[in-house]
Amino acid sequence: MDLDLYTLVSEPPTLDDYLRLREVSGLTPKRADQAGPALANSWAWRSVRTRDGETVAMGRLVGDGGWYFLVADMATLPDHQQRGLGRAVLTDLLDEIRDRAPEGAFVTLMADLPGQRLYEQLGFERPTNGSITMSQRLR
Repeated sequence: MDLDLYTLVSEPPTLDDYLRLREVSGLTPKRADQAGPALANSWAWRSVRTRDGETVAMGRLVGDGGWYFLVADMATLPDHQQRGLGRAVLTDLLDEIRDRAPEGAFVTLMADLPGQRLYEQLGFERPTNGSITMSQRLR
């Protein structure tokens, strides 16, 4: 990440930036009533801003502060991809877990195809014990 062009901050994006980043980067769009609690109730946030203050990347941790953490909302605007922003966000979030959580924390994430290589480079592994990711979208 070029520190002359970008700044990594330990803050969430604004509501509008969060909604825009999710949609433009290819994540499932969310509504404001879904985004508000996500912004307020996450364990940790990282945002990347340009010199002019535009938020161009983000990631967050959902967690209990003890042993379980979920990496969520990893997103970088297309014009700013391939510059190490996602790596900087995720590395800093993992460092925060190492600094604040008890030893032995379990970190998980849902790895969409574009992010899988990065996640593997940073130590995430595919389950080898037969586990699979399961989900349910409540209506």
